[in-house]
Amino acid sequence: MFHLRIPQFLLTCLLIIAAAQCASAASPVPAPPNIAASGHLLIDFHSGRILSESNADQRLEPASLTKIMTAYTVLRELKEGNIKLQDQVLVSKKAWRTPGSRMFIEVDKQVSVEQLLKGMIIQSGNDASVALAEYIAGSEETFTNLMNEHAQRLGMLDSHFVNSTGLPHDEHFTTPRDIAKVSEATIREFPEYYAWYAVKEYTFNDIKQQNRNKLLWRDESVDGVKTGHTEAAGYCLVASAARDGMRLTSVVMGTSSEDSRAKESQSLLNYGFRFFETHRLYDRSEPLSRVRVWKGDREMLSLGLDKALYVTIPRRQYKNLKASLQIDPQLLAPIAKGEAVGRVNVELEGELITSVPLVALDSVAQGGLLQQAKDTVLLWFE
Repeated sequence: MFHLRIPQFLLTCLLIIAAAQCASAASPVPAPPNIAASGHLLIDFHSGRILSESNADQRLEPASLTKIMTAYTVLRELKEGNIKLQDQVLVSKKAWRTPGSRMFIEVDKQVSVEQLLKGMIIQSGNDASVALAEYIAGSEETFTNLMNEHAQRLGMLDSHFVNSTGLPHDEHFTTPRDIAKVSEATIREFPEYYAWYAVKEYTFNDIKQQNRNKLLWRDESVDGVKTGHTEAAGYCLVASAARDGMRLTSVVMGTSSEDSRAKESQSLLNYGFRFFETHRLYDRSEPLSRVRVWKGDREMLSLGLDKALYVTIPRRQYKNLKASLQIDPQLLAPIAKGEAVGRVNVELEGELITSVPLVALDSVAQGGLLQQAKDTVLLWFE
């Protein structure tokens, strides 16, 4: 029998090549860290990909995480021109007497909307929350109707608010997934005001108070969002951080201490940034294809996306992405701008990781009778 003898130096070379090939292959992504919380969520801001979750849809007491929704509701009123930052708010006895954390406003004194917003966001002032609610809606109870309307519009279907502060109530609840939605809506819609969530301290009435989000001191990439605590809710934290163009939002609810909520949030953020990367594949309204349209006032139509397409994938896997267009056959006019006429599918090593609508970038009106008749005949041969 003939035996193939491989010289030692050649065998060594082959082993080195094999080792290099293994090293160049992407390492498997480990399981997320175990989080000591009643519920948690880690999500990529741009792609919406969930990187870790546990009890993300469980209804939990939010404590002062409520103020994320309170602030969002106030910012919507600012955007719509119903109030201004310079407006002076007369402090009621109810606002002044509100228990819990406070910015120390005084009854029957006037405080600007801007000061109250900063006192609520940075100092977590319950008194500021009630004062703003009363100014905008006449009463805190009416204001919570606005909060719940915005919650429904944002898709926070497992949330219900009965106050602006987060003080305990049996009918006051949200979920990690829901509170992430309003946090990300704040970042997306109000970047200039979201910057206040990164402010480390604020002084009002000669009283300086620090932001309770410890990650603002520990991680320079963290720029928000909000802490919360009651005996029933435990210690909660929504954190958001941006590194190298990638933004992650973490939610931990029901941890055992201030240090624990900071530690668990940091663990989630570090895991996401260490093992994943986010890429923008296509811009909004970027033409991806031009197709024939039948029976229209023009023959060609550009197709693209109604919003930018991002994907979050394991690190060093970008080269293995494959995108394909799935276009509806025989597009017939009329076609409205923004109308879905197919899909953009993105695969990673044979697995579909996202599929989004492919839309018309322009409108195509119905053509004249002659054009319709001509295209009818041509379609017979298609």
